Amino acid sequence: MSEAINLGSIDDIDEGEAKVIPGDENGTGEDIAVFHAEDGNFYALNDECTHETASLADGWIEGTEVECPVHSAKFCLKSGQAMCMPATIAARTHKVVVQDGAVMLYPNCPVAAQV
Repeated sequence: MSEAINLGSIDDIDEGEAKVIPGDENGTGEDIAVFHAEDGNFYALNDECTHETASLADGWIEGTEVECPVHSAKFCLKSGQAMCMPATIAARTHKVVVQDGAVMLYPNCPVAAQV
């Protein structure tokens, strides 16, 4: 398992918003977006849409899905699965745990699909 990164308090990421952890800070070399979904939970995906270069953190969160701001591809925040065209490849997931009120990101530690 990778070493956890403390992203701060659960109040630091508003519900319906995302925070990007740059690749040089998270150790993966790729930006990771941590989303605070409408279900109250936190999820993490690689920040780049798998269809075309675009930041998923700049997209729209609805329920437990995020919509890419460029071509409206949707991804499941729980599993990373591409939910509609034009995306056909899943986004990479990373484990997020809320511990004592802090959001902890585990880069390179995928989550089991919770569909």
